[in-house]
Amino acid sequence: MGRAYEVRKASIQKTGAAKSKLYSMYAREIYDVAKKGGSDPTSNPSLKRLVEKAKKEQVPSDIINRAIDKVNSGVDENYQLVRYEVFGPSGSTAIVECLTDNVNRSISGVKAVLNKCKAKMGAQGSVSFQYDHLCVVGFKGLNEEETLEALIEQGVDIEDMEEEEGSIILYGQPQNLNQIKEAIMKKLPQVEFEIDEITMLPKEKVHLEKEDLELFQRMITMMEEVDDVKTVYHNVTI
Repeated sequence: MGRAYEVRKASIQKTGAAKSKLYSMYAREIYDVAKKGGSDPTSNPSLKRLVEKAKKEQVPSDIINRAIDKVNSGVDENYQLVRYEVFGPSGSTAIVECLTDNVNRSISGVKAVLNKCKAKMGAQGSVSFQYDHLCVVGFKGLNEEETLEALIEQGVDIEDMEEEEGSIILYGQPQNLNQIKEAIMKKLPQVEFEIDEITMLPKEKVHLEKEDLELFQRMITMMEEVDDVKTVYHNVTI
């Protein structure tokens, strides 16, 4: 099929504000996952994966531990994942994902950005049907035949597979993420996953130029600065 997944690498240099936002969002996610699935990473695969990702992004251990300790101490906070679907210039679209304990605050922050960037919010489903909700796993150490064999041995289904610059990239249903990783680890115990995420991938991309591109990039930058915004997915080739 050929999805040509683009690996997004975070900049090594982050401003203080960007670090604070990153730490805050991980603290929310870790608390939420631990509250829903248990605070022990050994028995909560989603928590284990999230903690591993946080450490890779250099989130301090005390932030991770405090988020888990809040669950163990009985602190009751309620977060929900909400998505806003956005129409930008010249066929561009975005899905803004927020993890929030105050939906009114989230939608106000998102709308404020849209108003400044000449974009508009669409109804639920008006944009998301143009995206695939998938997990993506990337690694090195096996070829396509060996990878397929590992998946078949464990009875794990995937949607697609690519080989790109020596890396294997697997696409699957979000609920199969852990099974896909476990199948690869049985075949390649020392594997290090370059990509390990659940994402929204556009079925088709658009190319913007000049003012449209500048306006869209401004929207993405401003959106990522909104406290409740976790991730912004979009269909623009940048």
